[in-house]
Formats: sequence, structure tokens, C-alpha cells
Amino acid sequence: MKIPKKYEAILFTFLMALGMSCILSFFMMLINFGFNSMLLERWLKAWPMAFSLAFPVAYLLPKAIRRLMNKITFVESK
Repeated sequence: MKIPKKYEAILFTFLMALGMSCILSFFMMLINFGFNSMLLERWLKAWPMAFSLAFPVAYLLPKAIRRLMNKITFVESK
């Protein structure tokens, strides 16, 4: 599969948000409801909601943090 280089950052963000939302939503379901017969069903309903929040946050938050970091002056300690 060949994808133009200009889509690299957005694809990376998409895949990272997909993986992180998958893992985090599963473990949050496991913590909140325990390991039972409804875990998979609940997780499959929660994961799309988690991803719908994770993707825009993963895309926008680094830009805001970079702007903030540019305002900070870092100095070498002695």
C-alpha cells in the first residue's frame, strides 16, 4: 500500500488514537465492571465513543503544547 507522504502525520495520529483508545477503554471497562460476560459487549460500545474523543484530542493537543513550549525558555543547569 502506498500513501502520499503528506498523510503520514494524520495516519500516525489516527493509528495511535485507535490503539490507545482500544487499550484504555478496555482496561477502564475491566476496572469499572470486572471480568464478566458483559465486558466485551460494553467495551465494544464504549470504544467508538472513546476513539471519537481520542482522535481529535491526539491531533490538536500536540499543536497547543508545542505553542506553549515555544513560550518557555529552557536554560542549562550548572
